Amino acid sequence: MDRNFQDRFLEKWTRYFAGAELPIGFYYSDTADRRNRARIPRGHRCIIGDLAKVRMGRPLCFDAGTIGCFGGKRYLGFESALAPDFEYFLSCGIPGKLEGERYKKSPELVTEHLRHQKPWKAPGEYIHFKRIDMMGEEDQPLVVIFFACPDVLSGLFTLANFDQADPCGVFAPFGAGCASIVDYPYQELQSPEPRAVLGMFDVSARPYVPSNVLSFSVPWPKFVRMVDNMEESFLITGSWNSVRRRIKKTGDRP
Repeated sequence: MDRNFQDRFLEKWTRYFAGAELPIGFYYSDTADRRNRARIPRGHRCIIGDLAKVRMGRPLCFDAGTIGCFGGKRYLGFESALAPDFEYFLSCGIPGKLEGERYKKSPELVTEHLRHQKPWKAPGEYIHFKRIDMMGEEDQPLVVIFFACPDVLSGLFTLANFDQADPCGVFAPFGAGCASIVDYPYQELQSPEPRAVLGMFDVSARPYVPSNVLSFSVPWPKFVRMVDNMEESFLITGSWNSVRRRIKKTGDRP
C-alpha cells in the first residue's frame, strides 16, 4: 500500500470517525510469513471468529488447509465443490440424517440461488488479512472491510454513494458472513462501477461479532474514491459533526 495514501486515510479516519474501529483488508499471494499462518483447525471453525484477531492488529493468512468451514473454503476461492446435500443443509434438512439451517424455504430455491453465486478460483495459494495500519508497501489490498456500528455505517454508506447518481452504490446480498466480506466484494472488482457490500447478516456468523456490528466491504478502487472524497463531502458539515461526537464518545460499543 502506498505509504502516503495510508497516512492520508488514517489521518482522515481519526478526524471524521474518531473512536471507531480501523478496517482490515485482504489480498492473495503464493507465499506466506510462517508467523502469520493460521493454525490448522480441529473440527469446524468459522473464519469470522479468527478475524477478531486481525481486527485487534494481528495479521493472519489462510490456505485451503487452515480454513475450518466448507463454506469458508468456497467463498474465499479455495474450493468449488459443495458439501453433500448442501441444498438440504441450507433449507429444510433431511429427517434423521441432516439438520437444516432453514435459511431458504426449499432445496429447489437453494439450487436456484447458487446460480447467482458461482464459485471462483483464488488467485494465490494464501489469503492474507491485515488491519490497514499494519500494512506495508508490499501489501496490496483488494478489498477493505469495516466492522462497524450503525453510526459509522451511516457515514460509510453515504460516502459510498456520494459521487454517483445511481442510488445503489451499496448492496446487501444474501450469503454467508465470509461471502459478504470476500466473495461478493471480490467479484465486484470485475465491475466498471464496483459496489460496496453491507453484510454480516448471516445468523450463523452473528455470534462471532458484537451485537451492534455489521460489515461494510469496499472494493479497492471504490475505497480510494471514498477517501479522496472525504474532505468535500457531508463529513465536513454540522450534521455529521453531531454524529461524529457520538461516535467519539461511544466508539463501537453497544
